Amino acid sequence: MAKESMKARERKREKLVAKYAAKRKALIEAGDWEGLQKLPKNASPVRLHNRCKLTGRPRGYMRIFGISRVTFREMANEGLIPGVKKASW
Repeated sequence: MAKESMKARERKREKLVAKYAAKRKALIEAGDWEGLQKLPKNASPVRLHNRCKLTGRPRGYMRIFGISRVTFREMANEGLIPGVKKASW
């Protein structure tokens, strides 16, 4: 499990990115690079990092499911993910 402070920081970044998305787009279209630099650093979508929705793990993230590979494997073995079963050949 990730620290709660790390999860909270990531949520805060997501809110900032959403808040400044329209303003950032307008500045880019206008070519106002100085205005773009005055925006907060965390308002940039590049600074976001995908985290597991259940555990907050930052690595091994599976975009399709929104969870980490470890959590995915546990849930798949328990049959909690529809349409996913363990392969054997």
